[in-house]
Amino acid sequence: MNQDLYLIGVDGGGTGTRVVLANAEGQELAQGAAGPSGLALGVERAWDAILAASAQACERAGIATDWPRFVFGCGLAGVNNRDWLAAFRAKAPALAGLAIESDAYSTLLGAHGGEPGVIVALGTGSVAAVLDRDGQSRMVAGYGYPSADEAGGAWLGLRAIVHAQQALDGRVPADELSQALIEHVGATDRDGLIVWLCDANQTAYASLAPVVVAHREHPFAARLLREAGQEIGKMIAALDPSGTLPVALCGGLGKPLSEYVPAPYRERLRAPLSDSAHGALQMARREATQIGDA
Repeated sequence: MNQDLYLIGVDGGGTGTRVVLANAEGQELAQGAAGPSGLALGVERAWDAILAASAQACERAGIATDWPRFVFGCGLAGVNNRDWLAAFRAKAPALAGLAIESDAYSTLLGAHGGEPGVIVALGTGSVAAVLDRDGQSRMVAGYGYPSADEAGGAWLGLRAIVHAQQALDGRVPADELSQALIEHVGATDRDGLIVWLCDANQTAYASLAPVVVAHREHPFAARLLREAGQEIGKMIAALDPSGTLPVALCGGLGKPLSEYVPAPYRERLRAPLSDSAHGALQMARREATQIGDA
């Protein structure tokens, strides 16, 4: 492997981007963060966020951003859309190497250290994946906002805001949950909420998920969280019918939703060994090795 190369692992989703910078041996040097880079929000925006986070990491490590010396491993939301993936590749700067997979795959690599297991990634969206004992990887869910991404932040927020709408109309009593949701979006009346709804994207809806979790004792929030747990269970069952592989819940909602996973699956939950950015760093290192062997 060319020892002059640097490696960057990218975890890019609908809420934010995290990167890990390492030398050619895989020794971590620094980390960086920036805004969203999920491809559904636009390819140019994705690259802007990735390069901003990478530049931040380089600055912290005292390394020049000479991108032709860098190999990027990118685990990104939205790469299953072939058109978005092709556009993302076309917009790439000159790099030493580029490996791209779904954020589910990079999360899977990080969570189980490359060993067999199941992950359910719960952030702005949701997706689940398995690496089976034959070394084969498969995904379920992750079809994207607004029709899918069950149990993800945007899924929760999209449903939670209904409670605020009905409370403003008097269809249900106003309470602490409705008030917290309305305050979070910065509305004071019906018209203000409509303005927010007209502008809201998946990131905006996902920002409501912590409000739901904070009000978990409220009957409406509790029902949503139980539904999320059931959806997580369905993903696990689809990926591992044998019921024998360890399961890691990953992403910002992984820990708070773990208690809502049905008991047979909850018993198999394990803490992730590492995160998606470090899984993507494994991808970058593998890509750099292939460059050296070419």
